[in-house]
Amino acid sequence: MILPCLNEADALPWVLSRMPDGFRPIVSDNGSTDGSAEVARSYGARVVTVPERGFGAACHGGLLASETEVVCVLDADASLDPQELPTVAGPVVDGAADLVLGRRIPQGRGAWPWHARAANAVLALLLSRAVSGRLHDLGPMRAFRREQLLALELADRGFGYPLEMVIRGAGAGWQVREVPVRYLPRVGRSKVTGTIRGTLRAARDMARVAWHGPEGKAAGAAGRPGEEAA
Repeated sequence: MILPCLNEADALPWVLSRMPDGFRPIVSDNGSTDGSAEVARSYGARVVTVPERGFGAACHGGLLASETEVVCVLDADASLDPQELPTVAGPVVDGAADLVLGRRIPQGRGAWPWHARAANAVLALLLSRAVSGRLHDLGPMRAFRREQLLALELADRGFGYPLEMVIRGAGAGWQVREVPVRYLPRVGRSKVTGTIRGTLRAARDMARVAWHGPEGKAAGAAGRPGEEAA
């Protein structure tokens, strides 16, 4: 269970206290300065320090540190409830899917700003071409098999990482599914979806991967954890 993290000390107690049985959290810390690592350890999480900046870098660092056959990724900002992880991981564990994306269902005002939702819808439509089926969300809560993902050799280390995962997975014949999950107002202000400028930056990075593949991005392009994808 990978939690990419950048300065989420206020959100981590709620997230880690709601971790279901059987899910071992790895907090992939990407340079937090607010004591996130110490908070995570106090709640029993394993902390992995990832010096290379970028959302994808944090995810990849956590993936390398993980030891389970099935791995989940979850934002550390309390916008998604860890109690829903078994629903997302279930189809992968049962062999019914290779990648499951949690389709976000907003709960209350402020859970998903209109500009972030619009950017997500456009990118999800682009992804639908790759998976030969309608996708509605990029799914920041997701589950997959560790060895299968490592075999894809994802190259993006920024915000294009989750998009590249879907595109390359579909190209490798993966079965991709969505399941609904509740999307809550995050703790603190998002460094990306909290502003139109930030959302456009994330959408730009993701669109570059969608149209040109990871080679179209500068190596190590930075989208930092805590600055979640649109």
